Amino acid sequence: MTSTATPPTTPATDTTPAWLPVTAVAVTLVFWASAFVAIRHLGEDFSPGALSLGRTLVGALCLGVVALASQGVPHPTGRQWVSLITIGVLWFGVYNVALNAGERRVDAGTAAMLIQVSPVLVAVLAAIFLNEKFTVYIGLGLALAFTGVGLISMSSSESSDHDVIGVLLCLVSAVVYSISLILQKPLVAKLPAIHVTWLACTIGAIACLPFVGQLVDQTRDAPTSSVLWVVYLGVFPTAIAFTTYAYALQHMSASSLAITTYLVPPITIVMGLIFLDEAPPAMAYVGGALALVGVAVARRKPRAAAEEVTPPA
Repeated sequence: MTSTATPPTTPATDTTPAWLPVTAVAVTLVFWASAFVAIRHLGEDFSPGALSLGRTLVGALCLGVVALASQGVPHPTGRQWVSLITIGVLWFGVYNVALNAGERRVDAGTAAMLIQVSPVLVAVLAAIFLNEKFTVYIGLGLALAFTGVGLISMSSSESSDHDVIGVLLCLVSAVVYSISLILQKPLVAKLPAIHVTWLACTIGAIACLPFVGQLVDQTRDAPTSSVLWVVYLGVFPTAIAFTTYAYALQHMSASSLAITTYLVPPITIVMGLIFLDEAPPAMAYVGGALALVGVAVARRKPRAAAEEVTPPA
């Protein structure tokens, strides 16, 4: 009977300094913002599938070296393998291909704003599949967020450099990101974050193997600077940023962590102005702001419920 006292003491044993998860989040946001700019820059040299394969191959190699050296060989259960395969195919495969294709049609800042509807989708999916309460705030936030997406779509259709297909491709990325986040949360509670990221990235690379011919041909023809940018995407926004994100997810709630990604669009827009000399259409700013307001509303909790789930200091 005394063994039942062990689970309650688990939270108390977490002596992680508060600044470590915050630092992990900051690193993630900067690298992910830079990824939108790098993807946009590489659109002329690499096709969406080839870029996804190159990025995940480099990321999987870097992650594998660190994971095996620091944590040893992972031993996921059968059920965990199902989640890992799903995350790998969706987040590292479908997400990357759809985003790469979308950014050939919309600028980096617009793509970053569209991805930020994902916290609303996370709340909706959690209500459906995790039996979390579907509140009025979620419904209102969903309406506001997709009204903002509609404005972004309108601005895209009126711009010669943007189109609605690009918006839809970015929304596909947002959907698979949301599904993957829900699946990843219980995994990082049981497995090291580096193992989860490495295995999922490796699975994503395997899923993108049909593009190997394109990658070989385009790498041969691309300038050295573009090849180095692909390596950058694999090392920093993929290997490092996904690991720091998974680490932060171990020490923060999924909803709280999702809210921090609100900072990605403004960082991306500034980087886009500096490195690409481009910015979203004027109406896209309005749509993006409305979408972020919708996300903020959706993440609100009724006052009574918020008081009930407030954790101890």
